[in-house]
Amino acid sequence: MRASRILQAVEAHAEGEPGRVITGGMPLLKGASVFEKMQDMAENHDDIRLQMLREPRGNPGLCGNAIVPPCHPDADAGFIIFEQTEYPPMSGSNCICVVTVLLETGIVQMQEPVTELTLEAPAGLIRVRAECKDGKVTRVRFRNVPAFALHLDAPIEVAGLGTVKVDVAWGGMFFVLINGESIGLDPSAENGAEIVRISEAIRHATTQQLPVTHPENPAITGPTITNLWASPNAPGTDGRGAITISTGDFDPDLPQEASGILDRSPCGTGTCAKMAVLHARGLLEVGQDYVNAGPLGTTFTGRILETTTQGGYPAILPELSGQGWIYGLSSYTLDPSDPFPQGYTVGDMW
Repeated sequence: MRASRILQAVEAHAEGEPGRVITGGMPLLKGASVFEKMQDMAENHDDIRLQMLREPRGNPGLCGNAIVPPCHPDADAGFIIFEQTEYPPMSGSNCICVVTVLLETGIVQMQEPVTELTLEAPAGLIRVRAECKDGKVTRVRFRNVPAFALHLDAPIEVAGLGTVKVDVAWGGMFFVLINGESIGLDPSAENGAEIVRISEAIRHATTQQLPVTHPENPAITGPTITNLWASPNAPGTDGRGAITISTGDFDPDLPQEASGILDRSPCGTGTCAKMAVLHARGLLEVGQDYVNAGPLGTTFTGRILETTTQGGYPAILPELSGQGWIYGLSSYTLDPSDPFPQGYTVGDMW
């Protein structure tokens, strides 16, 4: 076998959202923090992201993670998240996948019934409590970075929709949130294609009309992702939503050809952003659970631990929990003669 690169990965999903976790073969990334290592990967090793996520080794719905040595002395491990068009500073579903892989493969020693560990994400330190039984991680509960709302009920002009009101909030990524009921669109799986089309148009309009920058890290801008939400429709849940992840460039002249895909899970950072918006409106209190359902009916449970500030904005400290499952072990090779070293996309599904 000829190979110019060999990567080892564990295939996992969190409440339905796939998150491939690279456990071996990564280059040594430079940086004094995991955020800087993420920047190094984006600038100098982005071919790994493309190779892992695009066809023939990946697919539009796949997310990726690279386990890297942490830089903060309190962290047990670091991880870099990568998606089809960006490197998110934080992701709840990917965090759950990474914790599940670290513990169930023995990279970090599992302690039953609870393993406590700290991860360094590009967004900062993530404190984790993993419930474990018989060698299985049965629940991952983590304290996310502070979440806050920047805009509430802000009017924007969207091609084909006219004036719509949106919220913009940070939950580890910058989200534009819109009530699907206000535009006559239900966030259910069967409406996936229309959700993606409308959500990408809304995101594009919002980035043009309401661009935002993280108050403590000007390298983080947005919004880069959309949360179309609605009232709950299942017992035991408090809300539901459909998160659209971009898979390509949006063309405002061809909105019917928007490139994106639904997050299969309820989205951890999207749930935290939604909780920040609800708290800002006085609709969610400290200590109150918020059970959020995704398009598959799976749920993440959020809770506001306390309030704080972030760069001058009123903010919440959110906790989120869910479960992950490992479904495969893989080794990926790159033959030097392969005509698609960085994969490819085809318009039939991308």
